[in-house]
Amino acid sequence: MKEINLGGRMIGPNHPPFIIAEMSGNHNQSLERALQIAEAAATTGVHALKIQTFTADSMTINLDTPDFQINDEKSLWNGNNLYALYQQAYTPWEWHKPIFDRALKLGMIPFSTPFDETAVDFLEDLNVPAYKIASFENNDIPLIKKVASTGKPMIISTGMATISEIEETIQTARDNGCKDIILLKCTSTYPASPENTNILTIPNMRKLFQCQVGLSDHTMGIGVSVGSVALGAALIEKHFTISRADKGIDSAFSMEPNEMRSLVIETERVWKALGEVNYGPTNEEKNSLKFRRSIYIVKDMKAGDILTKGNVRVIRPGFGLAPKYYDKLLGKKIGKDIKAGTPTDWSLFSD
Repeated sequence: MKEINLGGRMIGPNHPPFIIAEMSGNHNQSLERALQIAEAAATTGVHALKIQTFTADSMTINLDTPDFQINDEKSLWNGNNLYALYQQAYTPWEWHKPIFDRALKLGMIPFSTPFDETAVDFLEDLNVPAYKIASFENNDIPLIKKVASTGKPMIISTGMATISEIEETIQTARDNGCKDIILLKCTSTYPASPENTNILTIPNMRKLFQCQVGLSDHTMGIGVSVGSVALGAALIEKHFTISRADKGIDSAFSMEPNEMRSLVIETERVWKALGEVNYGPTNEEKNSLKFRRSIYIVKDMKAGDILTKGNVRVIRPGFGLAPKYYDKLLGKKIGKDIKAGTPTDWSLFSD
């Protein structure tokens, strides 16, 4: 499986998980807050900061008819008009460069999710190293073609997409110049429940589509993301805010700094723990072998005495004969005087 270079960091199973903090609209229409979010993200150790590039007009049209209203009691945005919602979530395009510059200065890789062709052209002028395709746009074949034509890596969320739709998206991207694709398992509910996340799809997706695979995680906490790394996720994306109490368009399911810091630490920890299939002692365990159980003489004995359960036992440490010989040793005659605490070996016996 081809490893992918994204902004100077390699993505693949031989490298620590690549962690993306998604700002989304959590800036609450304040550039100062957006830069504060970038500062906070940098302190957590994430590798990349991602924003979104759209306008309300590039997302939808300004109508109040039922098609353009969110009518779902389970939705965080129930009752909103789509156009008004996207106006609230919008990141002004003139903010992109200062946000990207701040992220770079802080050691993070900045990039964005474009939602139409004009956004791609704009982001190309900013020389972004990669593009993200959101789940709701993974069926937008004209957009896929446009992004793929840049030749840059594409990170594609697969929320709601069928196998055939994912195949079509991947083939379109490859046919139009994209050689580096990372698919993200994603559940497009906000927040998502662990029961509805199905991370067992990750190794299957990797096998089916021969791509690096990660997780766009909308669940609360870090458990699902950490578990996904054990299943082969090479990249984790999580929405990020300074504080959920500050509110924001996506704040209810966004990570706070302490949580994101734990995510970075624990995903790398589980990645290190994967290792390889291994039986027997590791190099680090070899010094512990001496503390295994073995057979010891536990009472002073004279030459000619017989081994019984009263004078020979299986105990720690492990310098004597292996416990599997215990029954065979019972009834044997000692060939010389020995002290309690002597490890057994075959030379002790006269028969």
